[in-house]
Amino acid sequence: MTRVRTCELTPMESKIAKAAILVTAMMFFAVLALDIAIPTLVLCIMALSTWLVSLDLPVARKQEGEAA
Repeated sequence: MTRVRTCELTPMESKIAKAAILVTAMMFFAVLALDIAIPTLVLCIMALSTWLVSLDLPVARKQEGEAA
């Protein structure tokens, strides 16, 4: 009678499988963090540029009577 091998993993295969799952999970959460951080950085830069443009700087003001 022939023995059919079941789906049980050897201890070495089990360690490799656990390490692969761990690396996959770490990569997923690292990409998820970047997915949040990069748009936040872009929005902060946009808000800063809007704020800088709206400042009333004396250099940008024209004196009365000056031509445009």
